[in-house]
Amino acid sequence: MPHTLFPTTFGPCGIAWNEIGLTGLQLPEAEQAQVEQKLAQRTHTQPAGATLPPAISQLIERIQQHLEGRLADFSSTPLDWSRVTDFQQAVYLQTQRIKPGYKTSYGEIAKLMALGNSSARAVGVALATNPWPLIVPCHRVVSAGDKMTGFSGSGGIRTKTRLLALEGAELLSE
Repeated sequence: MPHTLFPTTFGPCGIAWNEIGLTGLQLPEAEQAQVEQKLAQRTHTQPAGATLPPAISQLIERIQQHLEGRLADFSSTPLDWSRVTDFQQAVYLQTQRIKPGYKTSYGEIAKLMALGNSSARAVGVALATNPWPLIVPCHRVVSAGDKMTGFSGSGGIRTKTRLLALEGAELLSE
């Protein structure tokens, strides 16, 4: 299965896929080699040839545009769900409903899934292992107090805040 790296205004990103859909997306790291290493380790893929499938090229272009501020909806992107549990899939599908410029809490996602607020931590754990950040917009999920918590991508909360600001979300300062 292949992967490829591509430039964005946030830094180099990586994307992996198979015949079913995306198997992973890697947000920028400090070094391009780190992006490739993390993506290849997580997805068990090899670098793609010079020619990419048209759907992958189009998705890369949409990701680049999104990170430049021309926002895209990625909810129809084909994903290889076989790589996640049923619970994770349910969390990710709920998270994909959050549109750019909006946020919700871990507890609210749990409640929407009929789990109740006490399952907020389980939602957070599922989002921490999200193989498709940005495509499944886990950065749009915040704590009940609207604090920036729990972003496992490179740059942590700084990257989460940067993505939310790019998308026009209302951010509170302390």
